[in-house]
Order: sequence, then structure tokens, then C-alpha cells
Amino acid sequence: MLGFISARQAGLEDPLRLRRAESTRRVLSLELNKDKDIERIHGSGINTLDIEPVESRYMLSGGTDGVIVLYDLENLSQKPCYTCKAVCSVGRSHPNVHKFSVETVQWYPHDTGMFTSSSFDKTLKIWDTNTLQPADVFHFAETVYSHHMSPVATKHCLIAVGTKSPKVQLCDLKSGSCSHILQGHKQEILAVSWSPRYEYILATASADSRVKLWDVRRASACLITLDQHNGEKSKASSEAENTAHNGRVNGLCFTNDGLHLLTFGTDDRMRLWNSSSGENTLVNYGKVCNESRKGLKFTVSHGCSPEFAFVPYGSTIAIYTIYSGNRMAMLGGHYSSVDCCVFHPNFQELYSGGRDGNILAWVPSLREPEPDDTSEELRPQQRLNPAYEDAWSSSDEDG
Repeated sequence: MLGFISARQAGLEDPLRLRRAESTRRVLSLELNKDKDIERIHGSGINTLDIEPVESRYMLSGGTDGVIVLYDLENLSQKPCYTCKAVCSVGRSHPNVHKFSVETVQWYPHDTGMFTSSSFDKTLKIWDTNTLQPADVFHFAETVYSHHMSPVATKHCLIAVGTKSPKVQLCDLKSGSCSHILQGHKQEILAVSWSPRYEYILATASADSRVKLWDVRRASACLITLDQHNGEKSKASSEAENTAHNGRVNGLCFTNDGLHLLTFGTDDRMRLWNSSSGENTLVNYGKVCNESRKGLKFTVSHGCSPEFAFVPYGSTIAIYTIYSGNRMAMLGGHYSSVDCCVFHPNFQELYSGGRDGNILAWVPSLREPEPDDTSEELRPQQRLNPAYEDAWSSSDEDG
């Protein structure tokens, strides 16, 4: 660390290299925070978490009980041991609460004054954060599994919605109606995600084992159907169409630069794809346990070298290097299956939600004090209390 700082001061190192090195060290030392608790509000499992990108201070959670909670992650008490309190919540007594399980919550990407939520009650709600009242409600004919707003869009306000129907719905915030539908999947849409690089590119994952990339500007919107075999199917294969996994695909996540896409399936496999060519990069992550019947929310790091993926793995969270597939650590602390996790890029912290109803905070462990010249002087103070020392001696002089 001191070497990095000296080299930076002398202009010998890129300042970003120091930042990446320290961010990477912090991620690799993540542990359960014993001093920081998240106030428990949900009466049952937690499906989704999201940290707003403006200040990275407020976090939303959505549970199977239909409740939405807004937390303040900042330690205003300045005490080493503290609890992150709920600022407000849409509880069971709220007149506009979701009737069934909340599957996805997301902040409006450019302002904390608005957030969105979707639920098994077949609705997508647009909320005013200040009044905690819905500004708009979209109703669907089928159960809603997932929705997503583009983090980079400047020319459209579309929300992609995945439902039990095989059609992807695009809802326009400006007009307050569904602008158009993307057809191509054969079963329910379990996950949707906009590219963080191109505002018109959308990825969708379905129970039909397929992942599709779409350009929503085009009439025939589907660009690519991802193929796990890269076009080299075995002769014995009876598949008529490309498949990304050999099971339901219930997890999607772009890397932060948008150049690659991670997919997660119930075949216990995670795959990394080139988002431009649709090529399977064939990175081997080994078996990645996935028993979820609905969407699973996983996330990636930001500003590290290499970058990492944080993936729910039963009642633990597995940390993988994205481009080499190495499993670096397993974070255990939940009493039941983990369904979602979200990364805090400013402090390299991780928050996870599970079916046990708990939200856990994972923070970098403190550095061990480095030995220095004063360590010799401190040793006498660190010796065992004389009362516990053995005074026996075999020396004749001691009599």
C-alpha cells in the first residue's frame, strides 16, 4: 500500500491502479459485519434489493409478504455499532401495498424521488418516494416476474417487464401505457436487463432455456438467440433452436462495461457471453447451485481488477472472478436460501437478502497492523499477566 502511494505521488503509477488494487483487496476480504445490523421489517423472505445510484445511500427491499422497505445505509450516529433504520415502508396496512410477493424493486436511475416495484399481483407500480404513493400503475394479464429500467437511457423511458406470458412487455413512462411487445420466447420470462452500454439493447431470459438480445428500435427486434454450443451442436442433438442453458434461465447480469453478459440457469451452470457477438466465452465456473423456481438476483463488482460476480449459492453467496471462473470465497451467514444480493461500489460492501427474512451486510475486514520498529517496545506490555506465569525454575541458584 505504501509503495502504491509513493509511486502515485511521484507520478510513476496510474492513480486508478491504486484504487483498483485496494478495491480488489477489500472485496476479497469481505466478511459478515458484526457491528452493523439492518432493521428487520419483513415478516418473511426477501426477494430483491436495490441501492440508488445517485448518492448510494438509500436501499430498497421487497419481500414475499408484499412489503417494500426503504433503508438509510449511512451511519448518522457515528457509533461503531449501529443499526440501519428503515426510513419508511409500504406495509400491509398501506392502502396501495402489493397484494402478493414483490419480485423486483428498482430506483429511478437519475433521481431518488421515484422508484418502481413489480409483484405477483400482476402490477408494476411507479412510486413517488416523498409521498409514498403510486404515481402510476401498470396492470398485466399475467404474473410479473421481473422488470428493469435502463441505467443509461436518455432518449426513452421504457421499462422492460417479464411476465408469465412468453411476450416481453415494454411500458413507456411518458405515455403511461405499454408501447410494444417483443415476441420470440415460448415460455415465461424470468429475468430482463437493459445493457449499461447501449440504451436500446435489452437481454431477456426465459424458462424455455433461451436468452435473447433485442434492439427495441427494430421491427424484428431480436438480434441474437444465445447458443451455448456456439453453432457447433452435436449430431445427436434434437434441438431446433439455440439454447443458452439446459434448464430454466432465471438470472441475468451485464458486466459494468456492458461488453459481457452473465446468465444463470437451473442446470446449475453460469455462463459468460460476449454481448456484441453472442459468443459463449466458455469460462468454466463449475457447478453453481440454483434451485430457485423464479428469478434470482445476482450482481457484479465495480472498479476491481479482476472483476467479481456475487452469486446466491443455496444459503451462501459465492464470489467468482468473472473472466477466469475461479471461486474465490463463500460467504455464509443466512439460515435459509439467498435470493438476492446487491453491491455497494463506493465502499465495496455487499448486501444480501434471504428467505430467512434477514438482510445481511458484508464489509471488508480491517487490515492487520503491519509490524514496525516500535513492536519490540510493545512486547513487554503484551506478555502474560505475572499471576499466570509459571515461577518454577530448575536453576540451582534460584534455590
